[in-house]
Amino acid sequence: MQIRGNQLPLVLLIDLDDTIIDDSGNPATVERLWRAACDEPAVLAGLDPDALYQTIERYRTWYWADPERARVGRADLRAAGAHFVDQALRTLGVADPGFARRISDDYRDRRDAALCLLPGALAALQAFVARGCRLAMVTNGAASHQRAKIARFGLDQYFAHIQIEGEFGVGKPAPEVYWHALTQLGARPADAWMVGDNLEADVAAPQRLGIRGIWVDRYDDGLLPECGVHPDRVITALDQLLPIAPSV
Repeated sequence: MQIRGNQLPLVLLIDLDDTIIDDSGNPATVERLWRAACDEPAVLAGLDPDALYQTIERYRTWYWADPERARVGRADLRAAGAHFVDQALRTLGVADPGFARRISDDYRDRRDAALCLLPGALAALQAFVARGCRLAMVTNGAASHQRAKIARFGLDQYFAHIQIEGEFGVGKPAPEVYWHALTQLGARPADAWMVGDNLEADVAAPQRLGIRGIWVDRYDDGLLPECGVHPDRVITALDQLLPIAPSV
């Protein structure tokens, strides 16, 4: 059922990465940062920079494609990166875990430096709170990494509850994640919307519990017909959830 009208819910559960913060997750940015991290090390190791990038990309895609590996990897992104970079280097004949870690850390430093708020996100949070909507942040990832982002952008002041996978012990799309957030805000599923960029974790999983699922389609790519997920609403930015003032 599509959401209609100009009313916000009593409670908004909101994802962090690529919903509030631009986590440099788009493919073009990720490629640019990895290539930059590969260029000098490849020359030092006598490798072709493009070959090193392409091999890392293959192992990176393999690593994050498995849900269990991804769950473990989110707990320590730098260790995860060092692992698949090391595998890529070994494929190219270079067995040096320390060298792999330096490449991975360089990429992660570049990606962390590129973090910024998405356009309109902060104003949207302020407006949600001003309109009496209670907010809970529900995000996967390591506690220290996510808390650093929250502190960096001063986001904690807008949320009645912040729930991070690394602190709670379980991440999206496990049902207990959404139930716990609702309990902390004293809300029912019918009172809440979940907003985020991941179709399974932020739309389909909460919908199965009776929570409305709002998909943030940042690049306006649209839904693939075969995806099987039907968001209650599709937006490209968080501030599009703000009620439109009636014309006078």
